[in-house]
Amino acid sequence: MSSGQQPIATVYVRNLEERVKPEPLKEALTAIFSEYGNVIDIVVKTNLKAKGQAFVVFDKPESALAAIEEVQGFELFEKPMQIALARTRSDATVLQTGNEEEFDAHKRRRMAEKDKKKALETAEEQKRLKRPLPGAETAVSGRPAKNARGAGLKSTGAGAAAVVPDEYLPPNRILFVQNLPDDFGKDELTGIFSRFEGFREVRTVPGRSGIAFVEYEAEAGAITAKENTAGMALKNGEKVMKVTYQRQ
Repeated sequence: MSSGQQPIATVYVRNLEERVKPEPLKEALTAIFSEYGNVIDIVVKTNLKAKGQAFVVFDKPESALAAIEEVQGFELFEKPMQIALARTRSDATVLQTGNEEEFDAHKRRRMAEKDKKKALETAEEQKRLKRPLPGAETAVSGRPAKNARGAGLKSTGAGAAAVVPDEYLPPNRILFVQNLPDDFGKDELTGIFSRFEGFREVRTVPGRSGIAFVEYEAEAGAITAKENTAGMALKNGEKVMKVTYQRQ
């Protein structure tokens, strides 16, 4: 049975007091939620954007449902908690109920979703910051002024289309590999990337050293390869390999 079909035993909690430190907050959450079942893990978010949120993991889905019904709106540190069932299973649940292979697949899916979310957030932020190009005013006739740039040339001004940084690109089947030693060729790269499921080929760029493309049959293989090779030291640490998804 896939993780999407299995009952969720994790409770998502928000509207927590952000000024309370993680350890006291975890202790308070444990005291409250353990009344409804065996709590196997509590994850308190500490990064700026996710502060005031936590995940409480039970060993049984019934415990999570009971806690949601009973604790909804309960005041903790003078703030009413807002509670819902988490959308996916937690790492702790998968570790407890699944095998190592299932846990690895779960982590790959989670990382892929995280990459996609970051890509969307970055694109939206850059769109928000985008400014109109100088000289983009409409002509007196009411028609837009003609663009003086040659056909096919992309704008590099502030009004150019939002560009997502390499590290936040959403997953796909092809990896873009950079910062390779000059004498690193197809054979060396094949030895590294062929270890991962669905490997197809390595493509180098004629006349360009230091970069290459690695293709897999499916997105899952590329995700696994990226997670295991990004930041790999090459040539006794002289070079650190950068691995991202190919820009679509």
